[in-house]
Amino acid sequence: MHPLQQSIEHYFAQSPLTDKAAAHQVFTDFRKALTKGEVRAAEPPTGPGGMWRANAWVKQGILLGFRLGELAEMGDPKVLSFVDKETFPARAFRLKDGVRVVPGGSSVRLGAYVAPGVVCMPPMYINVGAYVDEGAMVDSHALVGSCAQVGKRVHISAAAQIGGVLEPVNASPVVLEDDVLVGGNCGVYEGTQVRRRAVIGAGVVLTRSTPVFDVVKGEIYRAEGETPLVIPEDAVVVPGARSIQRGKAAEWGLSLYTPVIVKYRDEKTGTSTALEDLLR
Repeated sequence: MHPLQQSIEHYFAQSPLTDKAAAHQVFTDFRKALTKGEVRAAEPPTGPGGMWRANAWVKQGILLGFRLGELAEMGDPKVLSFVDKETFPARAFRLKDGVRVVPGGSSVRLGAYVAPGVVCMPPMYINVGAYVDEGAMVDSHALVGSCAQVGKRVHISAAAQIGGVLEPVNASPVVLEDDVLVGGNCGVYEGTQVRRRAVIGAGVVLTRSTPVFDVVKGEIYRAEGETPLVIPEDAVVVPGARSIQRGKAAEWGLSLYTPVIVKYRDEKTGTSTALEDLLR
């Protein structure tokens, strides 16, 4: 158990808060640990094939911060101003952080971990509780939602949306494991977990309610119960369609969108994605 866990759980359960000053100090220590990556909203599996586990108390700490926070004016009113909860201001990076933030309107909230070597292209946004590991790139108009877990050397392409999950607190957030490539205009939502080296082609949308058809292995992947949708390692997913077999939709020849795994990553796929290294 982390030293802050018991205190966070204690103050989160209080309604109303009886000692806001003490709760605020605990939250400040928690936010510092979150920003440093010392605590995170989900833990990776301990062995091959395991599932990520949500840390409910970390989400409780973030929600506690919203309860404690008051609206405040932030930023420079002559340049760009904000009105937001004072408990979650924007992060200010320094050269020693090793994070490349290209000018142009990007924002990272305090309470998000951004590792050395990460590249942030404008304008992009990383929300509180997110964990973005070394060498990742967050491209223009991309979003990394609250508590999303992004692995090493992940590329989140332009206009891609990585959903966030704060509530319910025991729900697993979206996970992109090491070396995943997310194409432009993609959406990865509702706790979907994308395993190592998978490629999510441009325009693919992954949710709990959308099955993924694997034409290579003859499998259909779905989220069931508390188990999220999981995209296998090295899978290459592209937008597809499946025909509707009944009723007027069948008569009219209609089809529904569905993601399709058309191949698994090989040396040729790896060579084409290696071009990203030239941009860093």
